[in-house]
Amino acid sequence: MQRTIMIVDDSPSMRMLLKAALGDLGYAVIAAEDGCVALDELSRIEPDLIITDINMPNLDGFGLIERLRTMPSHAGRPILVLTTESSDEKKARARSAGATGWIVKPFDPAKLASAIRRVLH
Repeated sequence: MQRTIMIVDDSPSMRMLLKAALGDLGYAVIAAEDGCVALDELSRIEPDLIITDINMPNLDGFGLIERLRTMPSHAGRPILVLTTESSDEKKARARSAGATGWIVKPFDPAKLASAIRRVLH
């Protein structure tokens, strides 16, 4: 059975890169440009994993993670943060919001694949 990953990033080029990389790994990919669009999509679908950026308009990654963790259907879903941010303070904030893991952009496809395997299997 094919696993589904939702990517949430306001950058069209990053969404394209992630779609290509994840598609090459055999995943079905759903993309959203910010946390508000992601929440709307997530009312209809249940992906196996969510990968989100932090800095986005409307609803940022921290807000998205916090909202998802209050919803029973998404409370246990793995969420990876993929961002240019690398400060310990931001990582701690993401962890306390409920993030499962953290990957720094630009991402290495092998490290991304490894992180995904770690949280999905």
